Amino acid sequence: MPASHPRASCSIRTPGRKYTAISFTKALTEAGIAPSIGTVGDAIDNALMESTIGLYKTELINRHPRTWSGAAELERETADWVHWFNSARIHTSIGRVPPIEYEDDYRKKLSASTGDVA
Repeated sequence: MPASHPRASCSIRTPGRKYTAISFTKALTEAGIAPSIGTVGDAIDNALMESTIGLYKTELINRHPRTWSGAAELERETADWVHWFNSARIHTSIGRVPPIEYEDDYRKKLSASTGDVA
């Protein structure tokens, strides 16, 4: 994550036990997101996920009102939306480029500054 961007955090609470999935933690770390276990009533509890779900509902479900033929169609449309969200959506806070383009540029700059291969 660029130094000019504050480190994001993701708070997850599962009543009665901590969420400890290794693959999820690894994905958060690779994305520069600090995992944390929230407590009941935390204002930031699940904020990242709730924000994404809100976008999903607004952009896919509410803007395209229809009756889905079944779970398979909804899963396929969801996968298409996630692909669009990550690879084609123009994001104003990162210079009006898609997130994947921004990430690729960041990795190239990081590799160039450290001499590593991206």
